[in-house]
Parts: sequence; structure tokens; C-alpha cells
Amino acid sequence: MIRDSLVRLITIPKIFDDCYLYFAQNYDHIPFSIKRIYYITQAKRQIGRGFHAHHQTHQVLFCIQGHIKMVLDDGIRREEVILDKPEEGIFLNKMIWHEMHDFQENTILLVLASDVYKPEDYIRDYNEFVKLVKQKNQNEDKI
Repeated sequence: MIRDSLVRLITIPKIFDDCYLYFAQNYDHIPFSIKRIYYITQAKRQIGRGFHAHHQTHQVLFCIQGHIKMVLDDGIRREEVILDKPEEGIFLNKMIWHEMHDFQENTILLVLASDVYKPEDYIRDYNEFVKLVKQKNQNEDKI
């Protein structure tokens, strides 16, 4: 099944009083129950991160400080998006290869995940990922 775009933006509310407060709630803004939260800081600009897909886990990524370039790939197409607004994140569906590049100094990337860390959920070899996508597409064509 081909989607119109690999990038699905998630925008969360921003409230201003004497500062900015951003918030996200399950199902109102995040399309899954959050089971894990992690964040990345002090990443080196010249070193990419990610380079994997998940069999089952969904994620929403917010760059709450700085900016990064996200590369998304469904095994057929690649798209890029810049994350640089704390109120705007992207939804990563399962089986989307993702890479993070060009971390600006002092960038903080916040990730909300639908499942706890499970090493077996990770696909870390791009060729294996493409093979799995082709198998899935062939099986769907038979239905």
C-alpha cells in the first residue's frame, strides 16, 4: 500500500504565559499509548543516528531544541523533513526506516514510543528491511 507521504506531522498545543508550555496527551495528540520516553542530547552534527526500522513499534519524534534532518524510507520512497519547532513532531509508523542527520549544536530530540525497548523489534540492516517490505507487498498483492 503506497501512502501519499511518509511524513505525518503531529502538532501539539503551545501555551504562553511567562514562558512557553507544550503538552501532548495520548490519543488527543499521540495516536498510541506511550510506553517509553527517551531523548537524545549532545549528538555530533557529522554523525548520523537511527539507521533502523521497527517491526511493531510506533514513535512520535519532537525536536524540542535545535534542529535535525529526518530521512524516512518505506522501502520504495525516501523523504526528508526538518524538525525545528518544539510544537511540531512526526509520527513514525512501524516499518519506516529512519535516519537522523545534521544535528544542530544543543539539539534535544524527544521520542515517544508505543512499546518498551525490545532488541528483536529493530531492523538494523537496510537490505534486510527492503527484503521484508517486498515480501509484505507481495503477500498483500495476493490477497
